[in-house]
Amino acid sequence: MSSIILFLVVIGTIGAWWLSKQRLMAKPWLEEGIHGGFPGLESSPVPASKIGLGIFLAVVGALFALLISAYSMRMQMSDWRPVPNQTMLWPVTGLLVMSGAALEWAKVAARTRDLEALKAALVAAGLFALAFLAGQLLVLRRLTEVGLVLTNNPANSFFFLIIGLHGLHILGGLVALGRTIYKTHRTRDPDRLRLSVSLCATYWHFLLAVWLVLFALLTGWAEDFVAICRQLLT
Repeated sequence: MSSIILFLVVIGTIGAWWLSKQRLMAKPWLEEGIHGGFPGLESSPVPASKIGLGIFLAVVGALFALLISAYSMRMQMSDWRPVPNQTMLWPVTGLLVMSGAALEWAKVAARTRDLEALKAALVAAGLFALAFLAGQLLVLRRLTEVGLVLTNNPANSFFFLIIGLHGLHILGGLVALGRTIYKTHRTRDPDRLRLSVSLCATYWHFLLAVWLVLFALLTGWAEDFVAICRQLLT
C-alpha cells in the first residue's frame, strides 16, 4: 500500500500542477469588460484535445496504480524472489529522460518560431524514445538468457508485465510524435504546431514520471524511501 500511495501522490501533484495551468476554474461570466468582449466565452480557454489528454492520462494513471498495488501485495508472499541485476535499468532510464528534455527543447523552438530547431528536437525525442525501447528489449533478452523466464517466479512475471505495458504506452506516444514530425514538413508556420508539441511533451513527461516510480519500485527504492520516512516520523 505504501508504494501505491507514493505513486498516487506523485500523479496527483502532477495533475494539480497541470490543471493549475489550464484555467479550468476560470469564471468568464464574472470578468469585467465591454459588451461582447467577455474572455473565454468565444472559445474555451482549454482546447478539447488537452482535456481529452488529461482524462486519458487519469485512466492510465489509475491502471498503473492498480498494477503497483498488485505488485506491492504480491511481493509480501514467501515465494517472491526479486529480479537480480536491476542496474541494467539505469542507462535506459537516462534515455527516457533525454527524450523528455528534447521535447522541452521542441516547446521552446515552437514558441520562438524556429522551425528547423523544432524539427531537430522532435526527431531527437523520437530517437531517444526508440533507443529506450530497444534498451528495454535488451534488458528482457538478457534476463531470459540467464533463465529468468515468466514461469519461474512471480517477480519475473510482474517485471516483464510492467516493462511491456509501459513500452506499449511509449509506442502510442511515438505514433503521435511521428504525426507531429510529419506536420513539421507540411507547414512553415510553427505556431500551428505548438498545441501538438505541447500535447506530446505532456504525455511524455507523464510517462517519464510513471517510469521513475516504476523504476523505484522495481529496484526497491520505493520501499526503502517509505521506511526512511516512517523512521523520521516516529
